[in-house]
Amino acid sequence: MTARRRPAAAPRVEKPASTGEPGLERLQKVLAQAGIASRRHAEELISEGSVTVNGQVAELGCKVDPARDYIKVNGKPLRINAEEKVCIMLNKPRGFITTMDDPEARDTVMRLIKGLKMRVKPVGRLDVQTEGLLLFTNDGDLANAVTHPAREMAKTYRVKVDGVLDEADFEKLRQGVKLADGMTAPAAVKPVKKTATNSWIEITIHEGRNRQVRRMCEKIGHSVLKLKRMAIGPVELGPLPLGAWRFLTPGEVKRLRQATT
Repeated sequence: MTARRRPAAAPRVEKPASTGEPGLERLQKVLAQAGIASRRHAEELISEGSVTVNGQVAELGCKVDPARDYIKVNGKPLRINAEEKVCIMLNKPRGFITTMDDPEARDTVMRLIKGLKMRVKPVGRLDVQTEGLLLFTNDGDLANAVTHPAREMAKTYRVKVDGVLDEADFEKLRQGVKLADGMTAPAAVKPVKKTATNSWIEITIHEGRNRQVRRMCEKIGHSVLKLKRMAIGPVELGPLPLGAWRFLTPGEVKRLRQATT
């Protein structure tokens, strides 16, 4: 494979002396927000000399003003996405993985939001067998705030487990259980209904560990038969049909933002 040559004559863009100048953002972030590539891939494009700013080859870590600077990627002008920031909710069915694309050609959640004209990304994840509320947005700051561990954003799930839970089981979940990756934080748990062989419970956690609710229930001896996320912070799934999506109302977005501050 022949290595890509960098333009020989163009000088490099130096990093600005002031990193706090209003309007300036890291170039790799601007490329990612424009939908060119992930931030990591954007860094690779910059490092290999494929990005120019105002006619000069960019340097990794330089900052730009998307409104004023002329940016090209592989010789093509960058189209800055000036779309209105949006946030939508999807009632995710089972069988869909939460990713933008999949090398194994499995069904992804992006197939379910066709018809949406702006580019959005999932906020966090739901595993392939979990249903329910999944948020998408083109607002990177909001997505980061919702998923950041320090925010401890509450997530509420409706769970059907094998067997009948007793009060001791509820207390274990409320106090936290020891998993392979450590003790879980206390959870809010309440019974919903039960049959002779199964229990439905509602559980609210503030962590984002992989398959956490499933592992918590398995740890106390009850495998999960069905799992559905009902709420993220103040935003509730409500009557949205399975597989359907809708825009969040301005009030829902406002409450979500307030919950991240």
